Amino acid sequence: MTDHASQRAIIDASPEQCFEVASNFASYPEWASDIKHAEVQRLDDDGRGGDVTFRAAAMGRSTTYTLRYYYGSNPLRIAWKQLEGDITSKLDGEYEFLTVGDNPAQTEVVYHLEALLVVPIPGFVKRRAESRIIRTALEDLRQRVEATVTT
Repeated sequence: MTDHASQRAIIDASPEQCFEVASNFASYPEWASDIKHAEVQRLDDDGRGGDVTFRAAAMGRSTTYTLRYYYGSNPLRIAWKQLEGDITSKLDGEYEFLTVGDNPAQTEVVYHLEALLVVPIPGFVKRRAESRIIRTALEDLRQRVEATVTT
């Protein structure tokens, strides 16, 4: 059974600034707490990361997976599908960056993830891992974007 997680956060930056940080995959090890290495394997037709391989900390070990990225512009969106992984058979998701009301300097980030592990694990371990992933996806992203905007 696939596990689904969705959450929203407000970031004090424009959707374009959030999109720029989230689509700079090579910088993920600098700010995403569980990402140890990120390597762009293939660029898309617009020069953005198409296929990206990550090495990350996961449940007390290291995991490697490759994601294929897709982009949208109305609203700004980054979606991905897993191409391969060692402990996951599915790791698909998306970021959506929406302007908050009439404030172009504030973004609502909507994060969605669907994951399927290769081997079953207890529910409490899955929930703890899900919490870490969401924290990295939203809180670490917020800290990075807001630090980038203020510098």
